[in-house]
Amino acid sequence: MDIRQLRYFLTIAQEGQITRAAKQLNMEQPPLSRQLKLMEEELGVLLFERSGKQLQLTHAGELLQNRAASLLNQFNETLTEVKEIHAGIRGMLSIGAVVSCISLLPQRIHIFRQQYPEVTFKIREGDHSLLADQLDKRNIELAVTRLPFESGFGPERYAVQPLPSDPFVAVLPSSWESVSSHSEISMRELAEYPFLSLKTDQTIGMHERVIQEFKRGELEPRVICECSSVAIIVALVAEGIGATILPESVMSSFTIPNIRTLSITSADFQSDVGIVWLRDHVLSNRAMHFLATFIE
Repeated sequence: MDIRQLRYFLTIAQEGQITRAAKQLNMEQPPLSRQLKLMEEELGVLLFERSGKQLQLTHAGELLQNRAASLLNQFNETLTEVKEIHAGIRGMLSIGAVVSCISLLPQRIHIFRQQYPEVTFKIREGDHSLLADQLDKRNIELAVTRLPFESGFGPERYAVQPLPSDPFVAVLPSSWESVSSHSEISMRELAEYPFLSLKTDQTIGMHERVIQEFKRGELEPRVICECSSVAIIVALVAEGIGATILPESVMSSFTIPNIRTLSITSADFQSDVGIVWLRDHVLSNRAMHFLATFIE
């Protein structure tokens, strides 16, 4: 017995006779009668009591009618969901982000969900190495990250959608009287303070970019701590231990009262940001729709 036969059966039960059911189904009466006979033979039960042209459901027929209606509803709902998943308006989207890019996600997810409320998210946070592994295992489709993407593989492995660059800012303790009234600071002034650098064993690009900017002005920062966690660095700054340089968007994730964020006057350097995915992976429509929220 198949879905088509269940539809035939339900129409016959609804119409109460073969003639009207055949008309409703836009088919000839003999083929429909034959299908009903095949169903009864397969099940080994009578589904209808015959009284001339009128058909009355048996107890077995009533049971099948109830179950068949439920099955057909589930089948039709499944077909709709499959089509919606293919169209990218339903299902789960798995993405990753480095911690310094997490602040870029909430607004985009909000915009996306206004258009596609049935899509759910799974978000993984990690460094470049972890995100590359998650992309490789197909656990995530997209990674929002600082560029270059230091995965350990060649750049030809990935497709990249660049996003607007993120300016670096200086982050200092508000308790330092020397900067308490400042709204900006120079690299030369920063070189005089104890410095905290964001750096991991796998990803050193941001650290090198900041150090390079110091060296461009023939300056040497007083690095007292290299740390892989943005949250820890910000906490150390708030405690008055040192100053740091971070992308401006990172600081929007923190509401710590004991820090000051200053623009850097003598430098014009940015942190490059992008969305990365495997070049040989065909993105789902969900991922394409989400990607579009960053580009529009």
